[in-house]
Amino acid sequence: MSKPDLVSRDYTIHLNKYVHKITFKKKAPRAIKEIKKFASKAMGTKDVRIDAQLNKFIWSRGVRSVPKRVRVRLTRKRNEDEEADEKLYTIVQHVEVTSFKGLETQTVDA
Repeated sequence: MSKPDLVSRDYTIHLNKYVHKITFKKKAPRAIKEIKKFASKAMGTKDVRIDAQLNKFIWSRGVRSVPKRVRVRLTRKRNEDEEADEKLYTIVQHVEVTSFKGLETQTVDA
């Protein structure tokens, strides 16, 4: 495995393309599922945990009108639990930004 175990990166997720043409009452739950799927693919871990602040941000405008974009920090951490199936897990946190213009994926020093 060439990539380091513990790493943090900032991503911008364009939620609109994941919840387009989804039933109103399923938009926010689908957005959470898609964020988990995105994090799992980007970090290569099956265990993905959503931060409470990010959950609040997604649900802030209700079930129907999910924010179009969200800036998130994906952090891969070691699992402290001995009986855990996975050695590593990913925690997804919300990063507040004023504008999404010109933002790229960045590696963050943790």
